[in-house]
Amino acid sequence: MQFKTIALIISVAGLATTAAVAQTKPKVDPAKADAAMKTAFPKAPADWHPRLVGDETMKDCSAHRNTPPQALAKTIRERAKATIQYPPDGKLMGDWKKGEALAQSGYGMRFTDYPPKRVNGGNCYACHQLTKQEVSYGTMGPSLLEYGKIRKFSEADTKIAYDKIYNSHATFPCSLMPRFGANNFLTIDQIKDLTALLMSPDSPVNK
Repeated sequence: MQFKTIALIISVAGLATTAAVAQTKPKVDPAKADAAMKTAFPKAPADWHPRLVGDETMKDCSAHRNTPPQALAKTIRERAKATIQYPPDGKLMGDWKKGEALAQSGYGMRFTDYPPKRVNGGNCYACHQLTKQEVSYGTMGPSLLEYGKIRKFSEADTKIAYDKIYNSHATFPCSLMPRFGANNFLTIDQIKDLTALLMSPDSPVNK
């Protein structure tokens, strides 16, 4: 029993030491990180180069390992909200069937997709469960089953969904979700279609 107690104490002490080392891990030199990125993509086309440089939000999030202090999180959120553009007709929902096709498509912005031969996709299933019919999906993001139904298809939540897709940082600062609209990866009409996939009563998401 005595040996077990000693072993347990050593084990706990080891975990505490590991945690302390992790917390005191030195910061990565931004210059070295930038150099590593450029070295990794030596043959990237000229119009790809801006993608290798983090914007202000990415630099803030990286500096705080995606957990910015409250004041900075507010700044990031406000900055993101300022980028959101809404449809001229004021309608935030498009065609959910087109939205489902976008959710299934991972096309766009890869070396194999250059030069582009068709429109970019949302690749939503890579991170989310959306429909019960689809059994292949990622779990990095939360399940979106019955997303609109749970929210009673409200106009306020429809706007929130649109905003999240357009620029996720407007809702969750330092979110891992791509900023589809702010980065011009998806068009406003495509974002409307994805919003409809989430919020339309007829969508398989809400069946």
